[in-house]
Amino acid sequence: MINVVLADDHVLVRNGIKALLEDQTGITVIDEASDGKEALEVIAKNKPHVLIVDIRMPEMNGIEVVAEMSKRHKDVKTLVLSMHDSEEYVVKAIQAGADGYLLKGASKNEFIKALTKVASGGKYFTGDVSTIIMNNFVNGNTTEIHAEKKVPHILPFKLTKREKQILGLVLELKNNKD
Repeated sequence: MINVVLADDHVLVRNGIKALLEDQTGITVIDEASDGKEALEVIAKNKPHVLIVDIRMPEMNGIEVVAEMSKRHKDVKTLVLSMHDSEEYVVKAIQAGADGYLLKGASKNEFIKALTKVASGGKYFTGDVSTIIMNNFVNGNTTEIHAEKKVPHILPFKLTKREKQILGLVLELKNNKD
């Protein structure tokens, strides 16, 4: 059983996510929060397995909540669910310690896949977000992503110039022959 807390300032969004998750076997929404401070209170009270959090919320934003959770509740996994696909938000969420980042336009299947992956201790970043992460590595920004937090690098090694070039071509969807 995966116990989930939802944190989003839009009631309609929380209700939709809750309805979607209640149809799934093995997933229970145990509480909700409408702002960042409330999210931290709810987490302390309920000790969920996963927090699904939006970035833009009153009181504390989702990135601040993830950073606090990384300090206070290391066993609670975090899945950022946002409409923002900008590099700034993605990098800041990873720096804060997010276990996953999914865009609100994702399909139901991808959402459930991301949630179960994060709940089981894995990492999940939607395709567009993965591209942002990989572009940071190609451009040599591997230390910037993790400078504030002492967390393992997504790639635990530095890429050579040629490897960066090849990775850049992969990101452009080139095949081996190209």
